[in-house]
Amino acid sequence: MKLTLSRPSATRLALFAVASALAICAGAAVAANKTQVLKRVALTEPDAGEFANFGQWREVGEFIDHMVNDNGFDRAALESTLRQVRYVETAIQLMKPAPPGRPKNWQAYRARFVEPVRINAGVAFWDRNADALARAQEQFGVPAEIIVGIIGVETVYGRNTGNFRVMDAITTLAFSYPDTPTRDARMAYFRKELENTLLYAREAGIDPFSLLGSYAGAIGWPQFMPGSIRKFAVDFDGDGRIDLRNSQVDAIGSVANFLREHGWTAGEPTAFPVSVTQENKDWTSFLGQGLEAKFNLTELKAAGVLPAVDLPSDLKYGLVDLQNGTEVTEYWLGTNNFFAITQYNRSFFYAMSVIDLGRAVRSARPR
Repeated sequence: MKLTLSRPSATRLALFAVASALAICAGAAVAANKTQVLKRVALTEPDAGEFANFGQWREVGEFIDHMVNDNGFDRAALESTLRQVRYVETAIQLMKPAPPGRPKNWQAYRARFVEPVRINAGVAFWDRNADALARAQEQFGVPAEIIVGIIGVETVYGRNTGNFRVMDAITTLAFSYPDTPTRDARMAYFRKELENTLLYAREAGIDPFSLLGSYAGAIGWPQFMPGSIRKFAVDFDGDGRIDLRNSQVDAIGSVANFLREHGWTAGEPTAFPVSVTQENKDWTSFLGQGLEAKFNLTELKAAGVLPAVDLPSDLKYGLVDLQNGTEVTEYWLGTNNFFAITQYNRSFFYAMSVIDLGRAVRSARPR
């Protein structure tokens, strides 16, 4: 008979204070993108976690049954593995929504990513991997600057890949996600990622506890979740294995493949600046229409969207609003490729910072 144990309390107050301070420093960026920015902050000293005896949690028992029955895991071995998992309070705290009240601020968010340290590191990364980036662009149709932008925003080119044990972080979130409106859906997501972690470790022949990553369980230079590794990662350096933790070339190919599989179209642009009329506010109906380019230029113009430059008339667009706190909101028309980037991170701020960082790195490289 399995007993359901109460969850361990937050005993590492000092680390929680550090996490809170980081949330405050992130300011508008956190408000704009929940906790995604903190994922990229150098939380290099995660707490060691508390023993929670996950094996005696009822929901964990049900998960073990699923893994044994549907994936052929040995019950005793899996129970032994899960007994080694630690509960990570820091992951719980960092998953909580930012406090309400601070307005979103695109320019503040952008300044965190399009700055000299990342630009200089991006130039070095591009120079070091020019051949692989060119090959990825040729094979997958994704420009080098977009790949460079994503890896720079995610981990500052491998500097901040995370030191949390992925098994600890994902198991904690799978069974003890904080009390939020999306709690059930998020726990279901992380339980699927725990399944993917164990399957990936088995397929790769590695110890699942050797995997280190962010407090959400994202791994390596491009911060792929285990499910994305299994589905989208590629052996781009040709050594017979996929290694996003140590192979920059695998990371490059995997990012490009991810974008292609999520709808990237070779040769198409990403976004164009626009203004909106105050007299005719029909354009507001085009906001909040999902992460998809589905409107034609004629209907957008008729609603009061005014492009700053001539745009291709044969493409579909989505209206993107980049709020700037108390300052004027920026508006853009995002193409199919802009929204492909949002499949990596469901944020307009994120997608635009990837585009801007990649462009800045490209401009900074010697001609």
